[in-house]
Amino acid sequence: MFYPLSAFIAYRYAKSSKQSQTSFVSFINRFSVAGIALGLMALIIVVSVMNGLEGQLKQRILGIVPHIEITETPTSNIDLSKTPIEITKTPTQNNNNVGKTPTQNSSTVSNSTGVTETPTATSRISETPTFNSGSLSETPNENVPQQQYVTLDEISKTPIDGVVASMAYREAEAVVQSRSELRGVQVHGVEPGVMLAHTLVASHMEQGRFDDLKEGSFAAIIGRALAIKLDVRVGDRLRVMVAGASVYTPFGRMPSQRLVTVVGVFDMGSQMDDKVMYMNLHDVNRLMRDPKGNGQSLRLFLNDAFDYLSVVNYLTDTMGVFANNVRTWRERQGPLFDAVKMEKNMMTLMLLLIIAVAAFNIVSALVMVVTEKQGDIAVLQTQGMVPTTIMWIFVLNGLFNGLKGAGIGLILGIVVTLQLNNFLDLIGSPLALAADGSGLPVEMDAVQIASITLLSLLLCVIASVYPARKAMKIAPSQALQNE
Repeated sequence: MFYPLSAFIAYRYAKSSKQSQTSFVSFINRFSVAGIALGLMALIIVVSVMNGLEGQLKQRILGIVPHIEITETPTSNIDLSKTPIEITKTPTQNNNNVGKTPTQNSSTVSNSTGVTETPTATSRISETPTFNSGSLSETPNENVPQQQYVTLDEISKTPIDGVVASMAYREAEAVVQSRSELRGVQVHGVEPGVMLAHTLVASHMEQGRFDDLKEGSFAAIIGRALAIKLDVRVGDRLRVMVAGASVYTPFGRMPSQRLVTVVGVFDMGSQMDDKVMYMNLHDVNRLMRDPKGNGQSLRLFLNDAFDYLSVVNYLTDTMGVFANNVRTWRERQGPLFDAVKMEKNMMTLMLLLIIAVAAFNIVSALVMVVTEKQGDIAVLQTQGMVPTTIMWIFVLNGLFNGLKGAGIGLILGIVVTLQLNNFLDLIGSPLALAADGSGLPVEMDAVQIASITLLSLLLCVIASVYPARKAMKIAPSQALQNE
């Protein structure tokens, strides 16, 4: 019966009667509730819009950039059939494979090569196998476990949580020349079937399809922004020059170059549209003077690009892939997403401070209530109510005010967020920032909204502690003497 009594009295205090609705205390109370509601509504709207913008960046940019790229593993340079060995130096006095060891009675002797020989307990001659000159010897180390490596084919065939697909991939820096312009681009050698099934670029094609990238056709798909800068259309030809595959001729260094035909145009609406050109993987290998594809890498498509760390940890810790051979989208676009995240955090902090200001208006309202109700508090104390119960009355009173403000702000925030684009159209300032040009991107996160609401209630409770402690310290004798 302890806390229900506190809650009952606090609820009666929180309800404003007709006589007290015009009082200054009631005005401060309603003002604090309105501040909490408006602050929480603004925070929900801003966070939802920032989530939508971050999702659009994730969709547009990370739909083009490889999520994870694994370069060639050391299996191409290391014979895995050999057990790891330990190479040690064995001093010898001549080119024979026999090392002489002095007896126990002899002192330490230096040979003609300047190598000090340590005396042993016996005077026998030890032979140590060497490679060629007797200076190096192979000693198998049985305590060192054999290190295992995996090939790119094995990685592509291994099911990994979070990875939806993989394909052979190659990327090269190139210069593209049209009849009127010259631009630097990244040439992505891809497998058309995998790109058609697992990328957003395939669903944002304005002209052509990835199936048009036939092997040996030297066809290319470019972004709409790049097509405008180069002034080319589908069917036009471009000259692609790759300096990384240059050869030296009597006329100087000549880059590898080839005429390619534009067979498709995509439009992701991102900053990467004018920097990427897609070609068939085998055509890129031939352009790089590597028809066997020895320089190919493996591209992994993730279900969630932001969950790349778990996949990288699995590759390096479980499958034995070197960390230097794994490249993620963070290396290219990480600073951009860090800036967006920092901006979202700062906006959230700023609006939380607005809610905090509104919540701490409860302090002034409750202090006035405590001053006004000193006689009632004294009567309750003389009837046997302990100070802790009195403190909980005013803490719950502040919590009830916070519940009213948070509830109103939560409802208004959700409604306004869902109808935000309609409101913008109504006031005559529509924004077309979504990928399809439909309007302002909005993405509401239920967990995030619930956390913000609970944090607002927590601020209201914290703001109620000071007046509640002041109420519990009222002396009944002094309070009743002033009545």
